[in-house]
Amino acid sequence: MNRLIVVDDDASVREALASYLNAKGFTVRAVPDAIALDMALAQERPDLVVLDLMLPGEDGLSICRRLSALGQPVLMLSAMGSAMDRIAGLEVGADDYLPKPFEPGELLARVRSILRREQRAAGKTKARTTTRFLEFVGWRLDVQERQLHDPTGELLRLTSGEFALIHAFTLNPLRLLSRDRLQDLARGPDTDSYDRAIDLAVSRLRRKLGERDPQPLIETVRGEGYRFLPKVERA
Repeated sequence: MNRLIVVDDDASVREALASYLNAKGFTVRAVPDAIALDMALAQERPDLVVLDLMLPGEDGLSICRRLSALGQPVLMLSAMGSAMDRIAGLEVGADDYLPKPFEPGELLARVRSILRREQRAAGKTKARTTTRFLEFVGWRLDVQERQLHDPTGELLRLTSGEFALIHAFTLNPLRLLSRDRLQDLARGPDTDSYDRAIDLAVSRLRRKLGERDPQPLIETVRGEGYRFLPKVERA
């Protein structure tokens, strides 16, 4: 049974979401703000955090940035549903962004989609345990532990989506991958997202890699997709 944490400062909304998701077979804990969320996370790690953007104190974007750095999947909810708002949410690491108001069925579909991607990624990782390490220009990707170490040996924290993306790249070095193909490899063919999602994900990953290593690792092929440039060795 998947465990969810719902974060919303509106008690009626919070209770309605928790009640609905409980009825759909999830174990749900509902909290009003960042302080209560941190207390809940100290006790257990959920499979997904359903996070409202507008919160008192620390807002949803700041919370999402912290959670994504720890690899915690997040579905962001917000009454602000413009393209720029969705981009902002995805930029800080949200796995999906659902504008309010929404139908309960759509919320359920988004939750299940994220959980399926997480389970698929875990299954692929388990299936490839015979090749635990993938190495490229000093970097070391630990497939089993889902960790990436830079050329100095320091751990680079990645979200689950960023790990899936670098894993897809390292399994297909020097190959031109279209955006659709890269989405299928890293996020799954059933992903419900808009066109720029992969571009944003690649941009975040490239920025993180660039902070540790200035050499270009991911090439953008305008109008066609992306190519991972280094030679990759299996260990």
